[in-house]
Amino acid sequence: MTINHHPSDATLLRHAAGTLGAGPAVVIAAHLEGCESCRRRISEFESVGGAILEGMPLEPLKTDALARVLERLDLPPSSPRSGSLVTRHHRLVGLELPPSLHHCEIGPWRWLGPGFRWSKVSIPGSSDAKVMLLKGRAGLKLPAHGHGGTEFLQVLSGSLFDERGRYHPGDLDEADIDVDHQPVVGPDSECICLVALEGDTRLHSALGRLLWPFVGF
Repeated sequence: MTINHHPSDATLLRHAAGTLGAGPAVVIAAHLEGCESCRRRISEFESVGGAILEGMPLEPLKTDALARVLERLDLPPSSPRSGSLVTRHHRLVGLELPPSLHHCEIGPWRWLGPGFRWSKVSIPGSSDAKVMLLKGRAGLKLPAHGHGGTEFLQVLSGSLFDERGRYHPGDLDEADIDVDHQPVVGPDSECICLVALEGDTRLHSALGRLLWPFVGF
């Protein structure tokens, strides 16, 4: 699989520093699972961060630090990756999802328009994350839209394209507030994408604005 579209360095740096929101972080993690070049880039950023930490003056630990760590070690895992959950995901979505989603709750497909479906992705402990799966039939024109923040889109199956390029499985598109577009699903098969939003989507058509509230965020 050849990957031609990647996260920006700014996004990879935020991911390495742990400052990326839970929703975008899940999408970036899905991309990293299949992209060796971005994993190397993340490793470079982490090495730089480690060097900076080593040069910082040491801070004394709080007196209860050890007790707090031991207490956390006694807690059950908060995000189990059970085989039954993975099987249920496959049954709901129709394809094997990236491991980064195995701890998430995947909702059923819901109608969003002719040939267009969506499924809510819920991240444990991050109820405000705006994450979803989108599925469109072959040749479908998605609603024309802009962005109130950055949209992170990872293609899982099929393909889509807009005036900026073509996106195939493994490709990630970052569309910020300067991007207005109307993606089109490739003609050969349906397309399934993992999407996370920072901010809102600004739909341009009256029909799009009418349907989007059904997504719930």
